[in-house]
Amino acid sequence: MKKSRRYKTAHLIEDQYEPGSNNQVLKNKLGITNPDEMDKSEKKEQLHAMDELTDLFNRDYRFTASDICKIHKMWLGNIYEWAGQCRQVKMSKGDFSFAFPEQIPKLMTEFEKGPLREFTPCHFKSHDESAKAMAIVHTELVLIHPFREGNGRVARMLSILMALQAGLPPLDFSDMIGDGREEYIKAVQAGMDRDYKPMKKVFADVIRKTLRVREPR
Repeated sequence: MKKSRRYKTAHLIEDQYEPGSNNQVLKNKLGITNPDEMDKSEKKEQLHAMDELTDLFNRDYRFTASDICKIHKMWLGNIYEWAGQCRQVKMSKGDFSFAFPEQIPKLMTEFEKGPLREFTPCHFKSHDESAKAMAIVHTELVLIHPFREGNGRVARMLSILMALQAGLPPLDFSDMIGDGREEYIKAVQAGMDRDYKPMKKVFADVIRKTLRVREPR
């Protein structure tokens, strides 16, 4: 994807770029060299994957670490060879380094035994409790950053599945990835200290907007 918007990595197989893309698009099965074309392909595959995932995981399902890899594979499997596999490259953004590759299996096991077990299936009595559950799961998954590409989007896909378990409609993340992106990034950073209140607010706002947009006029 666009190098200027992405992450610094060590040069391993997952860090190879598609020839002719001027180091703008990761090496892919489709031979796509244009970043905008790749964005469209990823979005199209994401929509298809969400349709399949909503049928695959029911309201009472408890997610596992392997399910996170399955979600990634179902989404990007037609595009990247390494889809669904934990990354083997070191990654950083700005001054922040994500977990080292050798730590990821252990961290994903802890993620499964902790937040995934505690908060899925996402059956809570209030939207406030659901927002807290999704905030913690989302933050911890993003901080682990298990994949070479698509971590934030996989985390949002999981949040949508959790929201469906909670009896909510598919979440509207337009503010999170748009005008509210700065607030979201600060919420992720707060999560490094296990402070989930900022992310809970982000998800509470997402839920409110989602329900407001769907209200009959």
